[in-house]
Amino acid sequence: MTLFHLFFIAIIQGLTEFLPVSSSGHLILYPLLTGAPDQGQAIDVAVHLGTLVAVVIFFRNDVLQAAYGLPRLLRGKIDTPGAKLALLLIIATIPAIIFGLILKLTGLDDMMRSVKVIGITMIGFGIVLYFADQKGEVTRKSEDWNLRDAIIMGLWQAIALIPGTSRSGATITGARILGFSREDAARISMLMSIPTIIAAGGLLGIEVAATANIQAIKDGAIAAVFSCIAALLALSLMMRLLRSVSFTPYVIYRIGLGVILLFIGFGGA
Repeated sequence: MTLFHLFFIAIIQGLTEFLPVSSSGHLILYPLLTGAPDQGQAIDVAVHLGTLVAVVIFFRNDVLQAAYGLPRLLRGKIDTPGAKLALLLIIATIPAIIFGLILKLTGLDDMMRSVKVIGITMIGFGIVLYFADQKGEVTRKSEDWNLRDAIIMGLWQAIALIPGTSRSGATITGARILGFSREDAARISMLMSIPTIIAAGGLLGIEVAATANIQAIKDGAIAAVFSCIAALLALSLMMRLLRSVSFTPYVIYRIGLGVILLFIGFGGA
């Protein structure tokens, strides 16, 4: 795989993983629309690892709090903010793991990797995000996140396994409906991505481990670095913009791209 191809895939993943525009949808579309060879699961694992490192760095204080709380949680104690956060992140990840296994075992995950599906979900969930963001009142802070919220947002995250939906977009939508501010909604969504990426990367990693070779490892390392840098830039920009800008620009992008994809998908039917 050429350096340019690795760089482009990594940039797509890094820039779109945490923006509410669907990274998986963009990764699927790239080979479908350009005719470029599919990057394969090994590169998918690598670029997800890169974005994982980025979110851990960016939200390092929250991550450290949850990490320190995890041992207490494993001992059955939920008496610190860190232990509570660790528990809620685990709970919020369970629906996506269950739904992901169902899609994998039934083969529905491959069936939904189409331009038409991505076009429909880009538009549909973009509109849902718009109304949730515009109508949602700010009544709570991220510190108020509780078990009920984690379950609800976990279900939104599970729905986001449909290509084009956007994991961050779906969870941010859920958080805005629950009354969290834009910044707090994004923060909770980003923290939820950590165990989700670990789970998804673990499953893919097991599948590609047997076929990995030296060149694949080198390509993966390059892609991971590029992806991490791009994700840090995207995170920094989005969190800064949310202080003064709504999610409307992302919604406009989603709808515009969705319309183009539907035109391409049904035009070639």
